[in-house]
Amino acid sequence: MVSIKSKREIDFMRYAGHINYLTHEELKKYIKPGIKTEELDQIAHDFIIKNECIPSCLGYEGFPKSICISINDEVVHGIPGKRKIKNGDIVSIDFCVRYKGYESDSARTYIVGAVSEEVKSLVENTQEALKIGLSKVKSGAKIGDISHAIEEFAHSKGLSVVEDLVGHGIGTDMHEDPEIPNYGPSGVGVTLKSGMTIAIEPMLTLGKKEVCLTDQDDWVIVTEDESPSAHFEHTVLVTDDGYEILTGE
Repeated sequence: MVSIKSKREIDFMRYAGHINYLTHEELKKYIKPGIKTEELDQIAHDFIIKNECIPSCLGYEGFPKSICISINDEVVHGIPGKRKIKNGDIVSIDFCVRYKGYESDSARTYIVGAVSEEVKSLVENTQEALKIGLSKVKSGAKIGDISHAIEEFAHSKGLSVVEDLVGHGIGTDMHEDPEIPNYGPSGVGVTLKSGMTIAIEPMLTLGKKEVCLTDQDDWVIVTEDESPSAHFEHTVLVTDDGYEILTGE
């Protein structure tokens, strides 16, 4: 069931989103060669707690850390640990922040040091795909309008869209209705209404769209062909004439 948020609920989500944004800004200072992914997790955890919020990925369906850190061919759900970030990595960081029972969710992919022009374009175009998807958000639009715009742009840049993972509604739960694919026809799906809160998150690859779980655990999802993948996400509020980004810009 798709929920319409009250002003009070939106205010809680707006604060959760603001702290989510600020946490990414804090992490940016430390994402460089040599840092362990578990160190970044601790920085994010401490910052979120300090700002009277909860890192809600921690313990979610058994997830052991506060943020997801996925590197290179890892699409989502990378588990922080002893691994060190290296020059030439692309690092996708995705996490949720909860305030007074209300969630925010965002992701960014960071370029570390020198990468090829092809990889750089992947990251830049995935971020642009999110912007293009957002441009379709307003009361009265269809979910499919977002999905189609992202897919059309991605394919115009020679990129593949991961189809096994989708965006979603968000509120008191991290994942709510409706699902928001990054592919498909326009003019179909749930009609957006003012007061809905949704998370839009294109995940694009340089290779094929197929993904799989790693052998090591039941969390980390990688591209089957080991091609690099990028991921950007915002939590947004649907308004009468457009949208408000709740997780910063």
